[in-house]
Amino acid sequence: MTAINAPTGRNQTRAAIFLLVAMAVVVGGVLAFQYLGGFIPCKLCLKERIPYYVGIPIMALAALSCLFRMPPLLTRLLLLAGGLLMTYSLYLAVYHSGVEWHWWPGPTDCGAVAAPSTGGKGILDALNTFIPPSCDKAAGRFLGLSFAGWNAVASVILAAVAYWATFGKAKA
Repeated sequence: MTAINAPTGRNQTRAAIFLLVAMAVVVGGVLAFQYLGGFIPCKLCLKERIPYYVGIPIMALAALSCLFRMPPLLTRLLLLAGGLLMTYSLYLAVYHSGVEWHWWPGPTDCGAVAAPSTGGKGILDALNTFIPPSCDKAAGRFLGLSFAGWNAVASVILAAVAYWATFGKAKA
């Protein structure tokens, strides 16, 4: 394991760029499923996106820090922040997956509720009473994993890359 203030090199630059692109691809894919595929996210799904939204600009700063040869401590701390964000993302994904598999209860405000009565006003008034999907029902599964399950897989990989780049040796 290398010290956090050790010099950085190609390994850190490549990792920062990889993490930036991979985080953007994950979020872009999720947004495509939502807006193009019609999958409506639940409360936990939306919460799982936050580490990516925060991580993308941090990885952009890490990549710029490497490319402009900023102090190695700054670069490694930015990479560490990316690793910690992906660890938090892993926690959220495992929690959400467990809720979907009914291993533990989800948030009380994230469940299926009865649609409010429109009071006989009509369909246009009912459009304002949107009810998000329940957190304990997966929108779909691919190879046995839901979106939350695949987020757990992505988060493990991205966290491992970030920690490897943070504490790994620099390649000239």
